[in-house]
Amino acid sequence: MIAQETESQSIPPVSPELREKLILEHLPQVKLIARRIHERLPVSVSLDDLISTGVVGLIAAIDRYDASHDVKLKTYAEYKIRGAILDSLRGLDWAPRQQRKRSKQIEAAIATLEQEHHRTPTEDEIAAHLGLAVSEYQDWLTEIRGLTLGSLENAGTEEEGCDLLRYLADTDEQWPSQIVERAALERLLAEAIEKMPQLERTVLSLYYYEEMTLREISKIVDLHESRISQLKSQAILRLRSYMQKRWPSQKS
Repeated sequence: MIAQETESQSIPPVSPELREKLILEHLPQVKLIARRIHERLPVSVSLDDLISTGVVGLIAAIDRYDASHDVKLKTYAEYKIRGAILDSLRGLDWAPRQQRKRSKQIEAAIATLEQEHHRTPTEDEIAAHLGLAVSEYQDWLTEIRGLTLGSLENAGTEEEGCDLLRYLADTDEQWPSQIVERAALERLLAEAIEKMPQLERTVLSLYYYEEMTLREISKIVDLHESRISQLKSQAILRLRSYMQKRWPSQKS
């Protein structure tokens, strides 16, 4: 109840006492986001480091929050927390070059096949285009799972992407141009998801909207957790391929 009252009012210049109170209230949110990201990373990446970075994002959200934008603090904080953690991971450049190369190859294969067949390519078709057995292609998907961390936030390439996070709850969010762009972006994402195989759509929905873990999803659809991870990676690469052709990239 206290959290709801806090989120429904504009926050004045934050006093140290109020900041500390809000940090404690939203710390479980930081830990949840950090754990969900950490489960897709190599063991060498410290969970405590991710949480610490997430707290920095939370503080930034508290300091910049303005309820007149009609966005709850919890929603605003989620994107700031996630953005801070993802930015720190991009800065580390922890992913091996081979994984990045394979991710781009899969994405390019999806784009090429989609253009050739005028439909969403199947897993078998993608594997064949890459000259791989389906099992080997699935191994690739497993290897690159960590690389899809920022893929829903970034609609373009890693070097010149269109950061989707900036369309959600920021100081200029209510500008007419931003509202129009966000509506167009949401429409494109909905179109891309609609074209996906049903199973991949289900995995994305359960993971991002229902906030289930891969293990929980695996029990619902009766597939191994590693297979769910592969399907999620493939679905995100489909989204990236679709968005790159239809949404203009912008320099960061």
